[in-house]
Amino acid sequence: MSTQHAQNIGNAERVGRIVLGAALAVLGIVVVVAGPSLWGWVGALLALGAGIDLIVTGARGYCPLYARLGHVPSSLQGTAR
Repeated sequence: MSTQHAQNIGNAERVGRIVLGAALAVLGIVVVVAGPSLWGWVGALLALGAGIDLIVTGARGYCPLYARLGHVPSSLQGTAR
């Protein structure tokens, strides 16, 4: 079963999340390939995980944390500020 969620991320933020997420994911992969130390592995896995999260939330246009906090960007409220 799939659950549809209302979009709660504006278009500019979606693009930013995807770009930053891709950069973090690539950084994580590069550090892993370089054969890091233990702390390098930890940092690489954190960067990779954060990158994947940003890519997924940017692509879906929905952020569960924003939903929990009740955050709706002004661009999606229908009122110009």
